[in-house]
Amino acid sequence: MESVLEGYIKNVEKTVSLLREDVKVIRTGRATPALVEGLQVETYAGQAKLKLLELASITTEGPAAILIVPFDVNTTSDIERAILKSALGLSPQTQGNKIVVKVPSLSQEQREKLIKFVSQKVEDKRQIIRNHRDEARRKLRVLLDSKAVNEDTKFRAEKEIDNISQKAMEEIQQIKENKEKEIQEV
Repeated sequence: MESVLEGYIKNVEKTVSLLREDVKVIRTGRATPALVEGLQVETYAGQAKLKLLELASITTEGPAAILIVPFDVNTTSDIERAILKSALGLSPQTQGNKIVVKVPSLSQEQREKLIKFVSQKVEDKRQIIRNHRDEARRKLRVLLDSKAVNEDTKFRAEKEIDNISQKAMEEIQQIKENKEKEIQEV
């Protein structure tokens, strides 16, 4: 029974963590290194596909610009190409050995689309947690049927699973509300 609970907790924590990562890269009106650091950059004549974070130092330059300084100057054009190809709608400008990416403010329509996108991501993660909960309950039923646990133990474990689910759903809701608030800031 403990392994069922431990597995469930691990799956729920992973799901919440993935949601945090997903919403971290969603563009807001503010420049943030997280916006571009996960971009895949095909570099060294297609020999390697690395995250931008592995190829350059990324910082902000004021509230509306991201400064990227490649560790290897030869990767500058590859980094630019990756930013242009991304769905972020950003345009990089090379200035010597650094790249400056201006982050334009969002229109109201873009903000609404992003909020819908965040809501969809959140709902997907909620469904994943529900699926994990149902799987954990199925495993408990199997343990009960095989007489590995008694009815009281199964009931307590299900109550624990419900508590974990409730806390995870509250945490997910908080992540959603924080990101929506961040998107709405002008």
